[in-house]
Order: sequence, then C-alpha cells, then structure tokens
Amino acid sequence: MNFITLFFQEFFLLLSDTLSAFIYFYPFFMSYIWISGALYYYYKWEKKEINMTSPPSLDEYPMVSIVIPCYNEEEHISEIIEHMHLINYPNYEIIAVNDGSKDKTAEILRDLMKKSDKLRVIDFIKNQGKATGLNMAAMVSKGEYLICIDGDSILEPDAILWMMRHFLDNPRVGAITGKPKIRNRSSILGKLQVGEFSAIIGMIKRAQSIYGKIFAVSGVVTAFRKAALHDVGYWSTDTITEDIDICWRLQIRHWSIKFEPHAMCWILMPETVKGLWKQRVRWAQGGAEVLFKYPHIFDYKRQRRMWLVYIEYLASITWAFSIILAIVMWIGGEVFSFPLGFNNASVYGVMLGLTFMTQFLISLYISSRYEKGLGKFYYWLIWYPIAYWIIIATTSVVGFIKAIKRDKTQNAVWESPDRGV
Repeated sequence: MNFITLFFQEFFLLLSDTLSAFIYFYPFFMSYIWISGALYYYYKWEKKEINMTSPPSLDEYPMVSIVIPCYNEEEHISEIIEHMHLINYPNYEIIAVNDGSKDKTAEILRDLMKKSDKLRVIDFIKNQGKATGLNMAAMVSKGEYLICIDGDSILEPDAILWMMRHFLDNPRVGAITGKPKIRNRSSILGKLQVGEFSAIIGMIKRAQSIYGKIFAVSGVVTAFRKAALHDVGYWSTDTITEDIDICWRLQIRHWSIKFEPHAMCWILMPETVKGLWKQRVRWAQGGAEVLFKYPHIFDYKRQRRMWLVYIEYLASITWAFSIILAIVMWIGGEVFSFPLGFNNASVYGVMLGLTFMTQFLISLYISSRYEKGLGKFYYWLIWYPIAYWIIIATTSVVGFIKAIKRDKTQNAVWESPDRGV
C-alpha cells in the first residue's frame, strides 16, 4: 500500500468519524434543548391557563385589520372570506389583496365586496409579490393592529381576542405568532405534517422564547402592531420568505414577539412529494437569506439573544451539508474500498429514535391541551425522522445554494403552492 493511498484512507476515516459524531449528536443535543425549553415555558406560563374555555375579556377593542394576500385562490377565497365574518371580535375590517391572479380570484373578490361592508379589495394587475401586497394593505388599513393570514387559511373565531391581550398588556410587543393547524389529514404526508405543525414547531417556538428569540413567525397567522412595522420599514420585497425576514427585523429593533398557541388557524399543506419539496426549498432559501443579510448582529452586544438563533440555524445548515457529504463519502468508500467510521450507525439510530419519540410524546401532550385527538397521529410521527431528514437535508442544501444565486435586486414574487388533496 503506497503512502498516498494510506493518507487518503486515514483522512477518510478521520473525516467520517467527525461527520458521524456531528450528524448523530447534533439532533440529540437540540432535542433535549427543545424539550427542556418547552417544558419550562409550559410550566412557567401555560399551565395556569391551559384549561381556559373562553378567551380573556379585554379593557378595550381597538380596530384590527385582517389582511389576506391572494394569488390564484379562486377555489378557497369565498370560504375564507365567509369564515372571516364569524370572527368573535367587535371591531375589525378585512383587506384582501389580489396580487395579479391569473384565475377568477379578482372577480370573486369584487362580488364578495358587494355583499360585505367589512371587506375591501386591493387589486394588482401584475404579480408584485406577497411582501408588496402586505405593505400596500398596511398603508390603507384603518387598524393599528394587523392580522395577516394566507388565502387558504381559516382563522378560529376567538383568535383575535387571544392575540390582542398581549398587545394591550405590553407596548413593546411587536408581533404575535399563532398556531397553524392542518386541515387536510387524509394522506401520509398530511398526517406527518399534522404532528410536525401541532407538536414539533410549537415546541421549538416555546424553547426559542426561553433561550433567545424566535427564528420565524408563522406566515399563515401572525398579528402585528403597525407602529412596530413602521419602525422597521414594513416588509422587505427582496427576500423569498417575508415572514422570516420581518421577524428578524422586529427583534433586531428590540420589539418582542410572542407565541400564542390559543390563536389557531386552519391551513392547507402539500400532500405530494413535489409540493412538499418546493415548499421546504423556499423555507430553506429564506432562512439562508437571513444568514447572509444579518451577520452584523454579532457587532452589537445588545443583539446577543439573536446570536443563539443565528448560530443554531447555521449549525442546522452545516448538519444538512454533513449528511449529504456523509452519503457521498459512503458511496465513495464502497467504490474505492476506503474504511469509514459509520459502524455504530444502528446503535445511534436506536438511541436517536427513542429520543425523538420522547420529544414527540412531550410535544403532543402539551399541544393536546389546545387540539384534541392528536394522539392518533403519534404512530405517524415514528416515520418523521426517516421521511423528513433526507428531505430537510437536501432542501436545506438546495435552498442555501439558491439563496447565494438569487438576484437580490428583483422583487420576490410567488406562485400558487400545492394545497393538498
């Protein structure tokens, strides 16, 4: 065996040992971070009001503007507007933004506006992007508080009351992110996403609220104080995910963001692999754009609570690249007969599986206080790491590359997502 071959074998062995340690122990570490943070959040704030059967009464009911950006929503928009009129709040308006839809969305909205004194419509001839639509709605809104939902989202009647209590209690609260609930639950992907949204994402938001700041508000149901939006210049039109970007801009300016699990909104999610892929690539690209846009936070000690969010997301991208590299190395090792340090994968897999099942069990227990019947989805969450890890890893890598290549001088426009079955 010559020196060069020996060198590459030792190098591959060292690299594979390092990769395997990071790939297996990073999820371990983060799982216990999420678990401990969520449990602390739950027992500190949530448990005392977990059994509240009705929303709190408010001292005042300021005007709220519900903003609904729409692009090719002819199948859903009538249902959504109809449910908006069932809102349990005495002082609100509805602003629907038709962002250059190519279907009958504009026509349907105009007809609906004739029947409702609460509905106003902004009609763009050309697709300007969701951020532009939100900015225009904010400019013409009558309310000092905005609740932004998607064009296929059904807001729970009491959601506004649960959100407004935070704004009225604390003038430094700039936004309230609510809790999405999956409407389409018939397919395997639908069932997996029920567990993901109802349990895992809520657990992460609770833990982030304890350890630092929230990485992203939910684009499908978030309330904003207009004064806070004005302070940060409203939504950026140069980012692919306006919800992640506005979350960072608000927190960098020291506005507080709260998670309100009672403020629920029913949404439709992709039920095809293609649709899920496109959605997760977009999310990953938006997260990567944040890393490129806000590295200056490390120049300021006052931003130190944002440092943890930045570092954690950077670590998650590194983890995604590590998985892809490990797969490539495994294939290369098989072809060139190089020794690799992945021998304990089965043992680590069992330990990791048990850890995740514990995490899912705890997160479902907390979330079941708000949403009944989640226990039946526990079985499907067994497949979550297997089904999603490869998707998450590959979409993170692809989204990162797309974020590097995207022309930041162009407005980020959108297209109709996969709404599922």
